[in-house]
Amino acid sequence: MYNKRLLATAVTIGSALAISTPALADDGLGDYRDRFEPLPHLPAIPADNSLTDAKVELGNMLFFEPRISSSGVISCATCHNPALGWTDRIPRATGHDGQIGERNTPTVLNSGFLGSQFWDGREPDLEGQAVGPIEADVEMAMDLDQALERLEGFEVYEQKFAAAFPDDEDPISADNLAHAIASFERTLNTPDSPFDRYLHGDLDALSDQQKDGMVAFVDNGCIACHRGPALTDSQFHRIQVPGSTDVGRFDVTGEESDRHRFRTPTLRNVAVTYPYMNNGATETLEEAVAIMGKEMLGRDFEEQTIADITAFLHSLTGEQPDYEVPALP
Repeated sequence: MYNKRLLATAVTIGSALAISTPALADDGLGDYRDRFEPLPHLPAIPADNSLTDAKVELGNMLFFEPRISSSGVISCATCHNPALGWTDRIPRATGHDGQIGERNTPTVLNSGFLGSQFWDGREPDLEGQAVGPIEADVEMAMDLDQALERLEGFEVYEQKFAAAFPDDEDPISADNLAHAIASFERTLNTPDSPFDRYLHGDLDALSDQQKDGMVAFVDNGCIACHRGPALTDSQFHRIQVPGSTDVGRFDVTGEESDRHRFRTPTLRNVAVTYPYMNNGATETLEEAVAIMGKEMLGRDFEEQTIADITAFLHSLTGEQPDYEVPALP
């Protein structure tokens, strides 16, 4: 559970690494390793939403709660399925009344490390992201006040909200719903991938091909946008992939310079969060690497380069976070 696993790990991470990481011979790639950062166990926690066990427990319940959707059958976990890399593995999300959305569902894994949320960055944080799908006509299509009324009908939710927000006179509120879901999502991290172990000093954690892919990733300029712990700069870059007419961030800003710009997706767990691109039309990781090389870097990658970079990207798959499918009232 969160309080036993995550907090204990976060507190002891420094000493644990010192104990578990042996002194190994240099593999000659230190200059490349230094270009990357291992993923922390927790993202930064906002001052107005402290991370507590009670909030995480409530957020876990709400994440799986279908009654906050108009139909009563769609939950956050419908599109962000833990068994599917916390996404849905279909090109574009299916929502209320079978409607198909415009965009591919991003994973919520490590989403607390992102500088903004959604492909177009229309929300700055997880709190804003949490309520957007509930109200969206094409997703859960639920009036937020009605969703709260449904929750108020269950004593267990009255108790859970009161425990999570003890200073609030009326704890079942839209803000607190968003804060609870966001708190849960901030615990869904994968800081123990083979690549993280490599960055922490286990030089045998990657295969020779994965190391070649890391070198190609840096030398070809992929790291310019895919950098930092989550391997994203959280910035917006113009790309119009085949089959997509989506104008991207232009919908948010109205600035012509933002037409067809999308937030750089995280590469963490990218091997298990297919299909790819904003419209989900790219089925394989190899195809995605080739497209990004051509569209973003102006390069036609050789087959070996594609294979090497793809192997490296597989090393970014971490052990999936602990969670519970809650017993709902």
